[in-house]
Parts: sequence; structure tokens; C-alpha cells
Amino acid sequence: MTSLQTSVLATPAPAPSVALDVARLAQLHKALADTLRLQSLRLLKNESFGVLELCRLLDIRQSALSHHLKVLAKAELVAPRREGNSIFYRRAFIADDDALAELKRAAFEAVDGLEIPPAQALQLEALQQERSELSLTFFNKNAEQFRENQGMIVERDKYDSSLVDVLEGLGLAPTAKVVEVGPGEGQFLLELARRYGEVIAVDNSADMLERSRATVAGYDNVTFVHGEAADATALLAGQADLVVFDMVLHHIATPAATFRDVAELLQPNGLLLVIELCSHDQDWVRSSCGDLWLGFEEGELDQWAASSGLQFEQSSNLALRNGFQIQMRLFRKPGVRSFIDAFSPHDQRANATTHN
Repeated sequence: MTSLQTSVLATPAPAPSVALDVARLAQLHKALADTLRLQSLRLLKNESFGVLELCRLLDIRQSALSHHLKVLAKAELVAPRREGNSIFYRRAFIADDDALAELKRAAFEAVDGLEIPPAQALQLEALQQERSELSLTFFNKNAEQFRENQGMIVERDKYDSSLVDVLEGLGLAPTAKVVEVGPGEGQFLLELARRYGEVIAVDNSADMLERSRATVAGYDNVTFVHGEAADATALLAGQADLVVFDMVLHHIATPAATFRDVAELLQPNGLLLVIELCSHDQDWVRSSCGDLWLGFEEGELDQWAASSGLQFEQSSNLALRNGFQIQMRLFRKPGVRSFIDAFSPHDQRANATTHN
């Protein structure tokens, strides 16, 4: 045996982790080497879409799109999620310890710079409008049953006491300017009106807005806006101390875009409080409660907040009811930071788990 042969035979095989990274790198480049897959990633920049919705936006057959989504998922660029009988896709979260994290972030940044073709943009606008109308139609028809239906998900009395504790923990001044998006029948809005100097209630359902108005009758510090969060910016852009989404985000057609609207409303150091269902598989809430989304993962909310320039502060989970878990998440618009321990007062009462 020659010395060269001996040297080759003595060379150790690549470590398994190195071989794995090479395979993942090849999968990543393969996934990015296709125009339609890049268009898919661009559409998924801010929102989740079902397979049939993506077929409509990209004008492609489902069988063909499924192949492309499989390639993207294998490269860990998208992640599927079951919503009842449908499969929705979103961009995958990038872990800091991922060896390919920098490459993935660079790829997403490059894709985000692509323009959405005019035909896709029109379809996207139409799709988002259809989602909004589904939710609005439900509340216009079922305002009377709203509280009863919500009672299947949460015990409002215990739930409200937890929210009051959170408000106390925020330490806002009595002169604070506060926005509640989707106040429903106004139970929490009443608490806000009692505590703060200026309150704005925003709802796209005229019926629900009137119910809120009746609940806070006698308070002259509440302004009512018929529309979306973006419509409140004309009144309070860059001035809000607190924006609240109390069990409403799952009714909103474009939740990621709503986070960007909130960022415009908040002043530096302002807070966003999100009370929302954790991800679940109980599809009956679509017809009974008008839900567009079956809750959200923590990572989804955090990603939308970060993309909007908001920083995560704290989180807490309330006890389960009928298989539903409620999460509270607090975000801050960067500014002069002061420590907040908003969730600690209600931990024992709500059987909550807090992550600081």
C-alpha cells in the first residue's frame, strides 16, 4: 500500500453534524432556486395563508403548489399549521442557534425587497377584504349571542379580575391615553374609562360599538371609532400609552398588519397588551363565535411584534377552560425603559405561568 493510499484511508469521515449542515445547505439553496417559491415566501412575509388561498394568489393548481410548499418546508423556510380541516402556511421561525440562521435571514430580507405583481396584489386585497367581511357579517348577525358564545371559552368574571390586576401592574398615569380595539360589549372598556383620562374604542361592527357605548354611558372620556386600528391613527398617532387587544385578534383578517398599525399609534415606551387564545384545533368556533383564526402560537405574536418594531416584555397563561388556553403578552415600543411587573399580582388567582 502506498503512502498516499494510507493517508486517504486514515482521513476521518466528516462529523455527522457537518454532513447534516451540508445537506441542509443544499436543501436551502434548492428551495430558493425557483421563482414561484420566492413569490410564495414574499406573500408569507406578514401573514399565514391556506393552501387554497395561495393557489388563488399564485394562480397555480393545488398539486403543483403542494410540491413547492414541501420543498420550502423541507428547507425549514415555511411551517404548516392545521386550522380545522385546512392547512395554513407561514414563514418558519429562525432559531438563533440555527447554523443557517444568517443565510435564512438574508434570504428573507432579499425576498422582502421583491414587488408583489399587480395581479397578485389585487387578489391579495380581495382575499383580505373577504376575510374581514366574514367576521363583520358574523357580528352583525350574532351580536345578541356574543356573550353566551364567549362564555364557552372563558369564565368572564375570573378573567376580568385578572385583567384588572394586569392594569394595576402596568403603573400607567391616570392621564394616560388608551386604545381598545374590538371592545365587544364593553366590559373591559368600562374599566379603562374609569381609570384613564382618554380612551378610544375601535370596532368594525357598528352593532358591537353601540353595545360598548351603552356600557360606558355617562363617561365623557371615551371616543368611538367605527373601523380598524389604522383608523384610530388619525386621532392618536404616536400618542397612545397603551393599546389593548382583548380576545379580538382571532377575528381580524390581517393580524400582522394590525401590529404595524399599533406601532404607529404608540408613543415611545408605549405598551401593547394582547390577550388571546393559544393555538387550538376546535374548528366549531368559526361558526359559533365568528373566529377567523384558531388562536395563535406565542412565536407568531412575537414575530409580528418584532417586525413592527415592538419589544417583548412579559407573558402569562391563564388556566384552561373547555380545552382553551388564554395567553397574555405584553410588548413595548422602544423608548426610555422602566421595569414593569404587570403580571405578578394575578398569578395565583389565575393559575398563571409567567415568563420574564
